[in-house]
Amino acid sequence: MIRYLPLIGRVLIGLPFAMSGLGKLAAFGPTTAMIAAAGLPVPPLAYIVAVALELGGGLLLIAGYQVRSVALALAVFCVAAGVAFHNNFADQNQMIHFLKNVMMAGGLLQIAAFGAGALSLDERLSKGRVSVANTAAAR
Repeated sequence: MIRYLPLIGRVLIGLPFAMSGLGKLAAFGPTTAMIAAAGLPVPPLAYIVAVALELGGGLLLIAGYQVRSVALALAVFCVAAGVAFHNNFADQNQMIHFLKNVMMAGGLLQIAAFGAGALSLDERLSKGRVSVANTAAAR
């Protein structure tokens, strides 16, 4: 069972990011308007960064590729998005969304600390590197 838990965790965290990124792809105007309303500079650039991180990062997490770096980048993104978009703590709904972002960042930091697990591209590629290194050392 322990072999499958990291994969399940990566899917459960990565899938909402990927879905959110896809949603943003279909809603350029409303998304950039929301970014502008939050007071962030250069909304089209922020839009591109958000789509790349959410869609790309979510898919990379699910695949288990470069998960330590991806998880760290997404954790920073979650905290930044929480501060920028959910900072009205007098509104309980906004407080809940802020805490959701903080919780996601916590889960992502666990992935950054412990890696992708056995069922991942990272694990598969590292075995290939070890095999090549062992072959080279044997010569």
